[in-house]
Amino acid sequence: MTGPTRPTLDLGPQTALVARLAGVVRDGQLADPTPCPKYTVGDLLAHLSKLAVAFRDAGRKHLGVTTDTSPDAGLPVLEPDWRTRLPAVLGELAGAWRDPAAWSGTTRAGGADLPGAVAGLVAVDELVIHGWDLARATGQDYAPDPAALQACHAFLTESVDDPGRDDIFGPVVDVPESAPLLDRAVGLSGRDPAWRP
Repeated sequence: MTGPTRPTLDLGPQTALVARLAGVVRDGQLADPTPCPKYTVGDLLAHLSKLAVAFRDAGRKHLGVTTDTSPDAGLPVLEPDWRTRLPAVLGELAGAWRDPAAWSGTTRAGGADLPGAVAGLVAVDELVIHGWDLARATGQDYAPDPAALQACHAFLTESVDDPGRDDIFGPVVDVPESAPLLDRAVGLSGRDPAWRP
């Protein structure tokens, strides 16, 4: 008899980092641009809150409106209580994916049915890359959780030959192999690691 399997990856360190980054954003920065051309800082924070709820529910296999809504459904709206809501839902996201059952079977996120393990990696990618977006847009230092960064880079590397990837990430930005792993992951996500506001 074998014991319960361990979760593939603990999202807790990365969700905690994103919550810390969001926690020092000033109200005067909410309209500032980010590396996501269609998102201001406020839009990005709203997106992070929305995706945290969606992937929390995907991890719990609680499928419904939150997991069925396409990410292209329009710009998310930043809720007035985002300063307390965002850290809470990020913590719930990490908790949901600590359950080994989240990584098995199938689930749904963004209106797409996915294997649990793939959905978990999409969540990791979102947390790492949007964490970089938020840090860069608000002038903060950024050192993602090493395990999350490794998983994000591997996930993005596997997506390079996917013909539909540019609809999600944008064209790959060439980054030298000698560059830090974070810069290479950012380039694979369709962003320029040298971006500045």
